[in-house]
Amino acid sequence: MYIPNLVSKYYIKNKTLIIVAGSFFAWTITHAFILQQLFLPWQAAFTDAFIANAFIALTGFTINSTFKFYNPGNSGIWYRIIYLLLMSIACIWLTTLTLNYLVIEPAYYPRFYKSVLPVRYMFTLLMLAFIMVVHWLLINNKQHEAHLKRKEEAELLLRDAELAKLRQQLQPHFLFNSLNSISALAGSKPETARKMIQQLSDFLRSTLKKDDQKPVPLSEELAQIELYLEIEKVRFGNRLRTNLDIHPNALTCLLPPLLLQPLIENAIKFGLYDTLDEVTITVSAETKDSYLQLAITNPFDAATTNANLGTGFGLSAVSRRLYLLFGRNDLLQTTTQYNLFTATLQIPLYV
Repeated sequence: MYIPNLVSKYYIKNKTLIIVAGSFFAWTITHAFILQQLFLPWQAAFTDAFIANAFIALTGFTINSTFKFYNPGNSGIWYRIIYLLLMSIACIWLTTLTLNYLVIEPAYYPRFYKSVLPVRYMFTLLMLAFIMVVHWLLINNKQHEAHLKRKEEAELLLRDAELAKLRQQLQPHFLFNSLNSISALAGSKPETARKMIQQLSDFLRSTLKKDDQKPVPLSEELAQIELYLEIEKVRFGNRLRTNLDIHPNALTCLLPPLLLQPLIENAIKFGLYDTLDEVTITVSAETKDSYLQLAITNPFDAATTNANLGTGFGLSAVSRRLYLLFGRNDLLQTTTQYNLFTATLQIPLYV
């Protein structure tokens, strides 16, 4: 078992080198066989094939090394052609000198070599052109992949920056409302104000620990929402009531953190600001068709509230955030039925 594993690891590590070496020797044997069919002895045919292909491989390596350190780009096509022609001539010249020195028998070999010289040059030119084109394509592909990677990293940084900006815009919106309520309670109900300060501190501490890119279970998100609602209940007293209708299977589903808070804040704004009556906000969750479906419903007074409630910053920020995370614009829908406004979220189930 040890030897096969060692061979396998060596092959994976040196795969390209092994393939190139195997191709070289396979073509050398084929080349020698062709020369033998042209009435050259096997030893002379093999020497000819090996030397000729060795110089082609060495020249190809030189060409690749040259363009590896100096890339004239797509506009340097004439430079590449002239360089290719010169290197082909140099390759044939070196091959001729070497073979005339090494191959002594048979006596008719020099005459045979001279008769096939034009074919050799064309073959050498084509082989070196093939090597150059393959290298050029590999370099261009590598540069294209590097460009795509840089573009992807730039888009990711831009997306993260926009997500952070949305987060920074949402937090002060809630914070200012809470501070105004604390200020109003500080004189008349100092104990309630202190309690609200503590709750606000706990809420902000937990939000600062959140990572926009790391999804959290719905159970954790609901615990965060409970902190938020406790603060809002201090502001609105018995007027604010909540009803959580959460299917047990949905509690373990993952969703982006702090996604529900702006929707519930929107529901409180349009549900309680224009009325002195008791208002119940319903949050429901279930799994359906590979989605975590969440719905936040609040009543509103059609006589005092604009029926088109889906234009607030909180809703647009959530919609934009979902697009940045999932690349879709249809994951947040709003509906109005009678005096009820519902914001419905569909979060693709994380796998």
